[in-house]
Amino acid sequence: MPITAVNTDPEALTLTVVADFTVPVRRLWDAYLDPRQIERFWGPPEYPATFLRHDAFPGGLTNYYMTGPEGDRSHGYWEWVAVDEPRAFEVRDGFSHDDGTPNAEMPSMRMVFEFAETALGSRLTTTTHFSSLEELEQLQGMGMVEGMSAAMGQIDAVVEDLASFAAGRGTELQLIGENQARTSRIVRGTVEQVWRAHHDPDLLRRWQLGPDGWTMPICEVGTEPGQRHRSGWENSADGQRFGFTGVVQEIAPPHRSVSTEAMWTLEDPDAANSPETINELTLTPVEGGTLVSLLITYPDSATREMILSTGMVDGMEASYARLENEVIAA
Repeated sequence: MPITAVNTDPEALTLTVVADFTVPVRRLWDAYLDPRQIERFWGPPEYPATFLRHDAFPGGLTNYYMTGPEGDRSHGYWEWVAVDEPRAFEVRDGFSHDDGTPNAEMPSMRMVFEFAETALGSRLTTTTHFSSLEELEQLQGMGMVEGMSAAMGQIDAVVEDLASFAAGRGTELQLIGENQARTSRIVRGTVEQVWRAHHDPDLLRRWQLGPDGWTMPICEVGTEPGQRHRSGWENSADGQRFGFTGVVQEIAPPHRSVSTEAMWTLEDPDAANSPETINELTLTPVEGGTLVSLLITYPDSATREMILSTGMVDGMEASYARLENEVIAA
C-alpha cells in the first residue's frame, strides 16, 4: 500500500494523504495526466473509472464517471486551476450530473497534488481543502478516505508497467460506452509542434495522408469556434477521392480542439452525406513527447462499428509515423 500518512485538520479544513512510490517523479506525474492510466486507479477496484475528458492545463476540464458492480454510475469533474509540470497541479473537484454539469447539491473541493523526489523514488502529497467543517465531515462519512486508500492501492501496478504507455507504441483504440471511441498515440515532439502540425495546412498536407499513395489537394483549417474546416484526399493510382467537413466548436491552443466531422461528396463538397461525429483532440506533454488523444462520439454503436471497420486506426498510425519522421524530425 503506497499511502504512508493520512491527516485530517478540522481547523484548516484539510485532508492530507501522503503516498510514496519507487518510481521517478515523471513516471508518477504522467500516470495522473494520461487518461488511459489514471482511469486504472482513480476509482476503487469495485468502481473503475472512465475518463471522457482530461485536459491537464489551467482553465481545462476533466469529466469522468465510476461504474459500480450493478452498472450504476457516479459522475465527477475537475476544473483545472494551475499546472506546474511536473511538480504540482491544482483542481476544483466535484460531483456532476450524467451530462457532466456540476451537481450544486453536492460539495466541491479544492485539491492540490504535489510531486517530490525522494531517495527511493517519488512522493505524492494530496491536500484536499474543504469549504466548511460540515463538508469535510460529510465527505469523510461517505467513505472518502477509504475510497482514496483503495484507489491509490492500484497505482503501483500502473506505474511499474513501463511498456503499455511508453513512446514508440502504435496508435491504440479504446471503445468507451456504446457510441464513443478514443485513439491514443505518443508523438515524439513538443505540444507546440504537434499542435501546429494539426492546424497548419502546409504541414497537414505532408503528414495526414493515411497509407502511401494518397495526396491532400483540399485542406481548409478552422482555427476559431464557428469556422468550417474541409479536407479532401485523392489516390494517385486510381483517382479515388473522399473528404470530410465540419465546424469548429471549441479551441484552446495548444492543448484542445473540438469539431464536428462528416464526409462530403464530389457532387456537393459543401454538403455532408454521412453521420456526423464530434471529435475532441487533446494534447498532453508526457515523457517521450506529446500524448495525442482523440475522443470520437458517434451517433450510435452501429455507426462506430462501420467507421472503425474501414481501417481508420491503421490509417491514423501511418499518418502519425509520417508526422514524426517527415515533419517534426525535419
